[in-house]
Amino acid sequence: MKLFDIKTIKGLTSEEAKERLLKYGYNELPSSKPKTMFHIALEVMKEPMFILLVVCGGLYLFLGDFQEAVMLLGFVFIIMGITIYQERKTEKALEALKDLSSPRALVIRDGVEIRIAGREVVKDDMIVLREGDRIPADALILKAVNLSVEESLLTGESVPVRKTEWDGKMGKVQPGGDDLPFVYSGTMVTQGQAYAKVLATGMETELGKIGKAIQGVKEEETNLKKETRKIVKTVLVVGAVLCVIIIAAYSLTRGDVVKGFLAGITFAMAILPEEFPVVLTIFMALGAWRISKKNVLTRRIPAVETLGSATVLCTDKTGTLTQNKMAVDTIYAKKEFIKLEKILNDGLPENFHQLVEYGILASQKDPFDPMEKAISELGRLKLSNTEHLHEDWGLVHQYPLSKELLAMSHVWMSPDGKEYFIAAKGAPEAIMDLCHLPEEKMKELTEAIEKMAANGLRVLGVAKATFTKTNLPQGQHDFHFEFIGLIGLSDPIRPSVKAAIAECYKAGIKVIMITGDYPVTAENIGKQIGLKNPEKYITGSELEKLSEEELKTRIKYVNIFARVVPEQKLRIVNALKANGEIVAMTGDGVNDAPALKSSNIGIAMGGRGTDVARESSALVLLDDDFSSIVAAVRLGRRIFDNLSKAMGYILSIHIPIAGMSLLPVIFADLPIVFWPIHIVFLELIIDPTCSVIFEAETEEKNIMDKPPRDIKEPLFSRKKVLLSVLQGSSILLIICAVYFTAIYLRKTPGEVRALTFTTLVISNLGLILTDRSWTRSIFSMLKEKNDAIIYVLAGVAVMLSLVLLIPAITKLFHFSPLHLNDLVICFICGVVSVSWFELFKYVAKRKYS
Repeated sequence: MKLFDIKTIKGLTSEEAKERLLKYGYNELPSSKPKTMFHIALEVMKEPMFILLVVCGGLYLFLGDFQEAVMLLGFVFIIMGITIYQERKTEKALEALKDLSSPRALVIRDGVEIRIAGREVVKDDMIVLREGDRIPADALILKAVNLSVEESLLTGESVPVRKTEWDGKMGKVQPGGDDLPFVYSGTMVTQGQAYAKVLATGMETELGKIGKAIQGVKEEETNLKKETRKIVKTVLVVGAVLCVIIIAAYSLTRGDVVKGFLAGITFAMAILPEEFPVVLTIFMALGAWRISKKNVLTRRIPAVETLGSATVLCTDKTGTLTQNKMAVDTIYAKKEFIKLEKILNDGLPENFHQLVEYGILASQKDPFDPMEKAISELGRLKLSNTEHLHEDWGLVHQYPLSKELLAMSHVWMSPDGKEYFIAAKGAPEAIMDLCHLPEEKMKELTEAIEKMAANGLRVLGVAKATFTKTNLPQGQHDFHFEFIGLIGLSDPIRPSVKAAIAECYKAGIKVIMITGDYPVTAENIGKQIGLKNPEKYITGSELEKLSEEELKTRIKYVNIFARVVPEQKLRIVNALKANGEIVAMTGDGVNDAPALKSSNIGIAMGGRGTDVARESSALVLLDDDFSSIVAAVRLGRRIFDNLSKAMGYILSIHIPIAGMSLLPVIFADLPIVFWPIHIVFLELIIDPTCSVIFEAETEEKNIMDKPPRDIKEPLFSRKKVLLSVLQGSSILLIICAVYFTAIYLRKTPGEVRALTFTTLVISNLGLILTDRSWTRSIFSMLKEKNDAIIYVLAGVAVMLSLVLLIPAITKLFHFSPLHLNDLVICFICGVVSVSWFELFKYVAKRKYS
């Protein structure tokens, strides 16, 4: 039954197209509403830390301490600016989908072919598809000649699928698989041409459904941010209560309400760890910069924190583990196999010349199809300057693939015009059928085909024929074909993948391959790259039958998922997360976008990856090299380790600052040590700068020999808190000793204040140096390069010298001049205050070595 006659096609009229455009809307995906700068700023201002800092700055301004107010409020707005900048770069996935889904389209309107914007295509439009076209909408194929479409955008598989004409029945509609009469928005025509009727546009397309899935996935807040917020809230409450108590106590004991407010706010500044957001911002921003040096672009800064705790890496096969380009791997002719990598620098044996020659003749002259490209490339490399390449031959006729016969033939006219040469290629079974081979030969070839398929190769058969009659026959079976051989093609493994996966296992990271390819191919790839238990896999059809609990159990032991569809990828990621895993997901197609966004760390391919995948991910591999992921994980672990050291340092140094702010308030006869300017000096110069030191610190040698950090492990473990408190307490003890000794020696309040402050600054520097590593000694760390230390030490030395030596600044700090012997005492006391931690590291190292 003839369902479609191209001669009768008129398409929609212009009026019908306008009506449908009004009814169904434009063929595009709506973008998410972008956050305004005001909205982002409002969210930042809701943070308790920022609220308190702004209130404190406002109070300083009200009380007339203009210099301190400007410094503090400036500090707040710098952080706010950084946060706004980062927020403005995120959440663009739907915008990318919108651009991708609206290519130019060739349609038939009013009986005439016209080119229109893809967004103007409407339901029931008749579209014309040609080789190289991006398909503008989901459509039903009414007429096709040799049509193949690459659907990797939706399925993740780079090998094009054959398309067939509609037979009047509506079967499977979802992407993937050969001989279906449907094409989909955003996919690419690699071969042939067709006429198709539009079934769906915009959000109703398969591409649009993925857009809906992306909208429905909510990103989770990182544990570090939750933990930091909890700490800040706790300190906020405690600090506020103590601040009120201090103001009341000072006012009652000393009778000065204004100075009582200053003392209370000074203590609030001293106890409030406002460096936390600064350190987090610096570490995450510089961490993203360092990771970019490893060809990994950070799109969402919190991913830097999560990287080091990743426990599972889910990776797509095509373009991630493989090179995403077809290459001829093995050829078979006259009972002989040749693996091409073994003759890389040698010529092709004579027995195989004809196989490659007719494989090229059965392909397009300038192929777009990746398999035909691979065959042509083989000919260019091995048959150049031979009689087997026929640039002067003319193509007379093509016999296309059909559902009944999965083979295609090209008819060529010889230069003398006396004879036709026919080259056929296609499914091996179809080529054997064309050749009418005897049973014995069929058995031999079947064994060869099975052997090649078991190695994960896609196998094509090649045959040849000659014809001397004037009129060509109607079908390919009318030629007398001679079977030449088999061509096995593969998508080669990336050279660095095997070593990268081995390092993942060493670091305690499970690797899972998720692919739309067949199980036998996936298993073969798994063996080549060193995946554990490659023979244990789950197919998409099996996955569909598993309950959530069954999947959660099975997924603990399975490392390969084959023949899966986009919705199932998302389900796999969610099952892993339900098991408590921290999931990193790599991908490059639109089909990967929901899973990328749902995973803890979405990693998109930058080279081949779609805009949708990139915008839905947290990280982008700029070079598409799998080994870059491992380098990023290593850096992620280093960043978190150093962040932990920096946070420990902040906790430690706030203890002596808060203690010396509180002590004189409790005892009315003691001189006040710190005023707001001293706290500003300590916190806005030394602390933010030292965070740069910790960020630049080299990684511990065994950082990739340990399992991933437990997601439930807090940044401040009990051990770290205890050590930090001990460090801070020891510094406070030494400073108190200097303070009370100076009082005992009847020093002036300015001298007492200067001695105490200078000792604290030196102790602070010593704490920075010793906390660079909690396992290595200061002396061993001096051999390791960290340029930031030099700048910090020099900067603090200069600033302290200015404060102590220039009378105007000394007066501003309420100091009296110090002598050389005073400075020596301060230096010795500062060193002594942190020396015990070096002894602790030495004893710990001897105990566990």
